[in-house]
Amino acid sequence: MLSLAIISDIHGCYPALQETLRHAEQFQPDYYLLLGDILNHGPRNPIPEGYAPPEVAALLNPLREKIIAVRGNCDSEVDQMLLQFPCLAPHNQLLLGGRRWFMTHGHLYEAEELPLAAGDVLLSGHTHVAGIEQDERGIYRINPGSVTFPRNGAEASYAIYRGDELQIIGLKSQQILAKIALVRA
Repeated sequence: MLSLAIISDIHGCYPALQETLRHAEQFQPDYYLLLGDILNHGPRNPIPEGYAPPEVAALLNPLREKIIAVRGNCDSEVDQMLLQFPCLAPHNQLLLGGRRWFMTHGHLYEAEELPLAAGDVLLSGHTHVAGIEQDERGIYRINPGSVTFPRNGAEASYAIYRGDELQIIGLKSQQILAKIALVRA
């Protein structure tokens, strides 16, 4: 059974990524989907405790064959010099379980503009607010939240997909914060 770890908005925070990878390992991910803002804290965010972009790259690079990444609004060409996997594409698309998965950071595209149909999945981060919903068109909108800078008083989080179920998991509580079974359209 295919297992995906979906991580967004690391912002160069080594302890947050280390904890996320340690926790996600129990699900034995086949792939890690990184939704951008990997190394840089960004001009609107404080420098997080444990900010260490080279160490974040050192954690991710051994997983390079298992990483599919997209560029966030805080990612730059200089970041690519540290990372041994492509991270500068504005979007990526996967075909899984008979549906299209569209990966983007969340700052470039409006869901209504995308070539998605009922049952397809839109993965995005950017807002740092975790959430799962199925919109009026039947598209699943998934935001795993942020492992470093969660907003609105939420817990730092990431997502796991396996067996047509997607779960958002809190890092501190290690509890399922939200889940949904992806049904075929």
